[in-house]
Amino acid sequence: MWEVLTAFDPVVLMAFIAAGLLLNITPGADFVFVSASGIAGGPRMGMAAAVGINLGVAVHIALAAAGVSALILAHPGAYDAIRYAGAAYLAWLAVQAWRDDGTLGAGQEARGAGAAVRRGFVTNVLNPKTALFIFAFIPQFTDPAIGPVWMQILILGAIFMGFGMAFSLTLGAAAGLFADALRKRVRALNKVTAILFGGLAARLVID
Repeated sequence: MWEVLTAFDPVVLMAFIAAGLLLNITPGADFVFVSASGIAGGPRMGMAAAVGINLGVAVHIALAAAGVSALILAHPGAYDAIRYAGAAYLAWLAVQAWRDDGTLGAGQEARGAGAAVRRGFVTNVLNPKTALFIFAFIPQFTDPAIGPVWMQILILGAIFMGFGMAFSLTLGAAAGLFADALRKRVRALNKVTAILFGGLAARLVID
C-alpha cells in the first residue's frame, strides 16, 4: 500500500486534497447537522455528530472501492463513463452551490452524544448525494498504471476522511461560538465553491 501511495503524482494528490477540503467546507446536509448539534448541545455534541458523519463516509468509501474496482475490471470502458458521470455531477453541484441562498438549516440537532453519533451516521449513509459524490469523485484521481484501483480508492478515501474528520470535529466544537459568523459567510463561500467545482468538471472532460 505504501508503494501505491508514493506512486501518486504529488500535483494530483494536492489537487485531490484541495478539492476534498472544498467539499468538506461547503454547507450541506452533513455541515448543517454537525453545526446544529454543536450549536444546540455544545462542543461535545457537535464533535459526536462529526464522528457519526465520518463513520458514514467510511462506509461509502469501502463500497466505492469494491464497486468501482469490479466495474473497471469487467468493463474497461466504464472508467471513461465514470469520469464523465463525475464531471456531470460536479457541474450539477456547481449550479446548486451558485443558486444556494446561504441559509443554514435549523432544528436538526440531536440530544445526547450517542444519539448524535447514530444520527450523524444515518444522515450520511442515507444521503445519496454523498454516495454519488464519493463514487464519482475519488476514482477521478486514480491511475490503473500505478496499482490496484480499489487500493488507490481506499488510500485516497482515508486521506479524504482524515481531513474531513479534522474539519468536522473543529466545526462541531466551534459551531456554538461562531454560528453568526458562519451564517454570514455561507453565501460567499457557495459562489467560490460553484466556480471551483465548475472548473474541476471542465478539467475532467478535457483530460
